[in-house]
Amino acid sequence: MKRDVEHEVLDAEPPSATPPKHEGFAVIAVALAAVSAWVLGWYWPTASGIAAIWWRSDTFAHGLVVFPVFAWLLWRKRERLAAMPPQPVPWLALPAVLMGFGWLLGELVSVAAASQFFLMAMLVTAYVAVLGWPIARVLAFPLVFLFFGVPIGDFLLPALMGLTAEFTVAALRFSGVPVFQEGLQFIVPNGRWSVVEACSGIRYLIASLMVGALYAYLNYTSLKRRLLFMLVALLVPILANWLRAYMIVMIGYLSDNRFAVGFDHLIYGWVFFGVVILLMFWIGGRWYEAPVVVDAASVRQAPPVSSGAWLKLLPLAAVVAAFPLLVRGLDRSTDDFSMAMQLPAASAAWSATALPTGFYRPHYKGGRGEAGAVYRADDGRMVAVHVVLFAAQEVGHEMVTWGNGLVAPESHVAAVLAAGSQRLDGTVIRSASLATPRDRYHVWNWYRLPGKTLTGDIEAKLWLVADRLLGRPDASAVVTLMTPEADDPAAAAAVLQAFVAAHGAALDAAVDTALQGAP
Repeated sequence: MKRDVEHEVLDAEPPSATPPKHEGFAVIAVALAAVSAWVLGWYWPTASGIAAIWWRSDTFAHGLVVFPVFAWLLWRKRERLAAMPPQPVPWLALPAVLMGFGWLLGELVSVAAASQFFLMAMLVTAYVAVLGWPIARVLAFPLVFLFFGVPIGDFLLPALMGLTAEFTVAALRFSGVPVFQEGLQFIVPNGRWSVVEACSGIRYLIASLMVGALYAYLNYTSLKRRLLFMLVALLVPILANWLRAYMIVMIGYLSDNRFAVGFDHLIYGWVFFGVVILLMFWIGGRWYEAPVVVDAASVRQAPPVSSGAWLKLLPLAAVVAAFPLLVRGLDRSTDDFSMAMQLPAASAAWSATALPTGFYRPHYKGGRGEAGAVYRADDGRMVAVHVVLFAAQEVGHEMVTWGNGLVAPESHVAAVLAAGSQRLDGTVIRSASLATPRDRYHVWNWYRLPGKTLTGDIEAKLWLVADRLLGRPDASAVVTLMTPEADDPAAAAAVLQAFVAAHGAALDAAVDTALQGAP
């Protein structure tokens, strides 16, 4: 009888102080799923835009694996996370307001990259707010890894293209090949080459950084080695792309362009990227560090989360929902309409005619109207004027957006050979040398808002978003002046200077008059 009592007492004791592993991890997984549904549901247009870029863009195709990798990294930590109940952090609703405001600005000025970045920042902030700091410290890398899903990096294109062109030309000259270079274009004795966006190496640079960050996290424990490998992941694809460009031109040169056709597409593919990644792994393998294994049983237990703690996250949920609702209130979508303007009459010693059909026009899509004319001086000087008008700016009708500029992206018709700046009546404007099918031009280019001349894209965007927030019309224009450059940019600049002296004030007034009539 005594033996049976002892048996009953022993059976009544708790078997372990550690909660069941599947229950602890399931709470975290459900919390993350609920947060994802709430945030992405409210910001679905932005989220679906990100996914569409992943699907159609070779440059950002790596984004398709970001969330699956995040889920896998989470699963790798399941043993440790099971012993760490969520500890919500309600005050993170405050930084979520900043994330929402950043997203709002991105929407108002139609800068998709800003909207997408701040959406991801809000999602990560919401994850941390729901899980708490102890879990967030364990998941620090997986949470930061999510930012690789933001399709951003196009701003690096001009710099990468320029560096690729400079290296290729220098390497060709070192190899004894005579080269004549004009910006991103260069000529060898048996062919003409140009560095376009596909030659920049941006797609492999971004994907290499993502893969390099994951490799460093999984194979190193010290911050120093992780940062060193990230430096390798940054430099190797850039150098490899330079060598690829050099080899393409050399093969075309040595074979008299018989073997260069199609070779670029073969090398500039995932096979080439795989070779680059293997090279990185070979370098990184020499620094391998054994991971530190943490015993889940040694993790200090935290009390289970109470229902009251979850209720404290209601302000965060309200912040997440507030900004999409605000955008709907500010939405001013209108029916399509057109605008017109009258360019100023020619001054003394000048005459004006309509811009000829087929004359090159800068690539500014989405305008509500445009005007153009050719002004000729009695002494033979010529200036072409082209103005594009914008108003009620929304997606598809923005003045400052990717793809708008003197030359269309990936254009095989025209090219900017050199770009710089020029001071005009106390304002710095853009200047460039532009090669078109018919001629080479010296170009001045600036933005015009009612009563003010602007040059920078960011500056113009900030003025436009201020107009939008204050309920003012967001009418604006881009003005371009072109004159034949030949081989003397200074003389061409003097022609444009003389034209502005004679017509600048009248041109500004004509543009302002057209903008004031915008809805």
